[in-house]
Amino acid sequence: MTITVASYLKGIPEKNNNPQKPAIITGFIEGVLRCGDDGTVVTGYEPIDSDVAVVQGYVHQDSKNTPHLMLRKRVFEQQQRNNKRSIIVDSNLFLYADPNNSKGYLRYSYNGIFPCTGEYCNDTPDPNRWEKISKELGISLKPWTNHGRYVLICCQRNGGWSMNGQELMPWLFKLIKKIKSRSDRPIVVRFHPGDGHSPVHARKLAARRMPGVTISNADHIQQDLKNAHVVISYNSSPGVVAAIEGVHTIVLDPDHSQAAPVSTHHLNAIDNPPMYDREKWIQQMAQMHWNIKELKDGTAWKHLRKYAMK
Repeated sequence: MTITVASYLKGIPEKNNNPQKPAIITGFIEGVLRCGDDGTVVTGYEPIDSDVAVVQGYVHQDSKNTPHLMLRKRVFEQQQRNNKRSIIVDSNLFLYADPNNSKGYLRYSYNGIFPCTGEYCNDTPDPNRWEKISKELGISLKPWTNHGRYVLICCQRNGGWSMNGQELMPWLFKLIKKIKSRSDRPIVVRFHPGDGHSPVHARKLAARRMPGVTISNADHIQQDLKNAHVVISYNSSPGVVAAIEGVHTIVLDPDHSQAAPVSTHHLNAIDNPPMYDREKWIQQMAQMHWNIKELKDGTAWKHLRKYAMK
């Protein structure tokens, strides 16, 4: 049976300067055609009928009213009404090892971008996939460490949908108080490098003069992980990075965290966190990532199409 796939070019912001984004849209359809299916690059702002829609980036209930985001919204809604599927292209969870994403890996899922909403087509991962990515990016599962000194809090951007509308600083102050009631370890706070308000957040935290609490000035997360005993995050990607690097992880929103299977989800385990088996988990993380070359030659679609008509 031939599957129809529509890939939406205008789902990318008009002022985009990243050539990788349109290459995803066109490359995906190139791979679809190589596999003998029916693919279309849609260059307008109206959805068309298809079995599968491909959109670069996600849209959520708090998204702005911009043309590219409204197109994504219309595409998702039409696919849902027609009982069809959407592939969402999202960020690379291994980006810390390839900051410029020179290898071109991104994450592909059906119908959502969280473990509780999306299907990542990684229920039976191919171990060779992780071996390939591990070699290309120069990363491997490090042994769990027990020599770290401090608790590292990795903050997300202030408020918004990924934190379920919570304001960052009230959340952070409450978290620090809870940590202090359970552990005497020093606390290091790493604000999100992509949050333009991080300097303001840092000043607010410094003004509290909380004993044992310092603010990270490290450029790279691996610098902060080097002496960390445990990493605490809400649901963001540093949990994945920490688990790969062998630093114990606590995620407080496990339903939306890709690190949930290899982390604990409560603060009582700060001083003595469990050591999880990460082998299948890392293989599943690798299975959800594909690069541009694999889009164009059909390798990615050959895998993803097995899930297209579910």
